[in-house]
Formats: sequence, structure tokens, C-alpha cells
Amino acid sequence: MSNIDLDICFDARELRNALGRFATGIAVVMAQDEEGLLGVTVNSFSAVSLDPPLVSFCMARTLSSLRRLEAATSYSVNILLEHQSEISHRFSRPGTDKFANIAWEIGPSGAPRLKHIHACFECVPYAHYDGGDHVIFVGRVVHLLAEGDDRPLLFYRGRYHRLHPTPP
Repeated sequence: MSNIDLDICFDARELRNALGRFATGIAVVMAQDEEGLLGVTVNSFSAVSLDPPLVSFCMARTLSSLRRLEAATSYSVNILLEHQSEISHRFSRPGTDKFANIAWEIGPSGAPRLKHIHACFECVPYAHYDGGDHVIFVGRVVHLLAEGDDRPLLFYRGRYHRLHPTPP
């Protein structure tokens, strides 16, 4: 392949709007270190590999707790249920006590994890990659929890959405 220099013919808002046309689930990434608990909402979660079991998510370089998350020895990726948009909002805002009145526990990996969610992937760090204005995290799944048949919280075109029931 040749390395072609093309001019970008769109701005950041146009790119964000176009990317918003891809529906995603909503997750909360959680970790704990000597400074305490940390958690942040993401919609960039993705499967990477089954063997070894790898998942990924991205974090903005402007995130105040980025350094702490990069140094974490374990973390959890918690997939939210369709009625948990308030949890998503809470963990997307800086400076709030995100863990107050939230049901959570320490998982087998040592990472904090939410209770009563769609699924949880507890991970140990596998790799970090440069992703422009983001850092790409790849975690090796060491424990998972996926129970029940409830529906996930979805994000599409800048808003939360719910899956419609499938007719029988």
C-alpha cells in the first residue's frame, strides 16, 4: 500500500456526529489504588481476542485519573443495564463521590466491580497503546460475570436508548 497524503475535509464535530451513528453499549471501568477508588464511563469497549481472552477500551488523555488507571494492577469493565443511565451519568462526571449509594464489591481480581449489572469483565493490564487524543487499554480477562437475560443500556447519536423486545 502506498502512503497517500489526503486532506481532511471534515471537522471534529462532523466526525463525532458520524461516529455517533454506531450504537454502543455503556460500561463503567473501575479500579482501586493507594489513592482510593476510581471509575469512569466508557462506550468504547470491545472484544479483542478469545485466546488469550482480551478486551479493550479507550480513555481520553485529558482524564484526571488516567495516570492512576494506567498504573492499576487490575480493573473491571462493568456493562450497564438499560435502566442504569444514572450510573453512567454519575461516572462520566468529574469531582463527584461516584461510589456513594452504589452497590459494589471487590471482585476476585482485587478490582472493584458493580453489583446488579449486565456483565462484568475483571482484567489485568495486557497493553496500552497511543490512540491520538486517547490511550487504548487492552486487558486480559481473568474473571467474568454474565447472568440473567436483562437488556443492556445503549448509546446512539448522543442519547441513551433501549432495545425493543423481540417478537416471539
